[in-house]
Amino acid sequence: MRTYIALLLAGWFLAADPHPLHAQRPTVDLEAMPFAPRRYVAYRATAGLRIDGRLDEPSWASTAWTDQFVDIEGDRQPAPRFRTRAKMLWDDDNFYVAAELEEPDVWATLTERDSVIFHDNDFEVFIDPDGDTHAYYELEVNALGTVWDLLLIKPYRDGGPAIHGWDIAGLQAAVDVRGTPNRAGDRDEGWSVEIAMPWKILREAAANRRPPQPGDRWRVNFSRVQWQVDAAEGRYVKRRKPGSADPLPEDNWVWSPQGAINMHLPERWGYVQFSHLTAGSASEAFVEDRNERVKWALRILYYRQRSFRATSARYAATLDELAPSTIRVEGIDFHPVMHGTQSLYEITAKGFDGHVVHINQDGRVWVAP
Repeated sequence: MRTYIALLLAGWFLAADPHPLHAQRPTVDLEAMPFAPRRYVAYRATAGLRIDGRLDEPSWASTAWTDQFVDIEGDRQPAPRFRTRAKMLWDDDNFYVAAELEEPDVWATLTERDSVIFHDNDFEVFIDPDGDTHAYYELEVNALGTVWDLLLIKPYRDGGPAIHGWDIAGLQAAVDVRGTPNRAGDRDEGWSVEIAMPWKILREAAANRRPPQPGDRWRVNFSRVQWQVDAAEGRYVKRRKPGSADPLPEDNWVWSPQGAINMHLPERWGYVQFSHLTAGSASEAFVEDRNERVKWALRILYYRQRSFRATSARYAATLDELAPSTIRVEGIDFHPVMHGTQSLYEITAKGFDGHVVHINQDGRVWVAP
């Protein structure tokens, strides 16, 4: 099997930031945002799913919806105009995602795979299997069922880049429109999307390069890009800024709020816990990994290092310059240690259950035994 991560490390398939509109527009102090990612327990599908976008199989009927999506910045912004929610299932072969999007004006224009799908309204999936915020997947689908799938070795803030030549081999994605797409002037109900992503591909960025086991937790988030449109001459056109040919900014509605208009903050994605139980048979409580609190504490120091370097042209040489004593971790004494130079650093801290948690200047975070 081709390993695109290894290819990238060899210097192949490099690309620039493909998200000029909604990838990098932080608007708030992320350190000040509460650390409260959404949580979800994914149960096993009771039988093979027919990927047609309709969500009418018993497994989907027995599966709970996520919380309704909110604005990407969280409570700082008004609630979305239209409801969006998602579901998840899994089996030995695939990770299944379904979503329901309320939409009075269903439209889409892009039909070629790996087009920049968010130029249309879309539904987006982000997956970081090992939770280190590096080597993660992005998938976008529009109302015509056109997909764009890509792999990012690092978030754009840490240098990216995106690998557009990477595909989820064996991907299945289908939509079901409740209405008449691209018929301007009528009123639609919305559309749903159903996706199957094979573990044989998703495992490439997972711990030990394997599919999840019962009890494992992966970082996942979902986004919906929504443009304001008007009907003109029998078609939909994006609403323009007054006195300008540019469209109004798109809305970004998400499952787990990011705190900024930036989906590429994997540390703020939700958690999906994989259950051994089949959908509808019983329920399983989500189990917190307490070392995620230590990861977040180190992430705050990472944010401070970025700010320090922006004003000083170097990283802080000592932790005292970053005021670590202001950071608390419930249930443990947080005493980080840093080693580094003007251009490199690694900060570690003792975590729970005898583990040590690490973060470096590229923002990668991991837990060692």
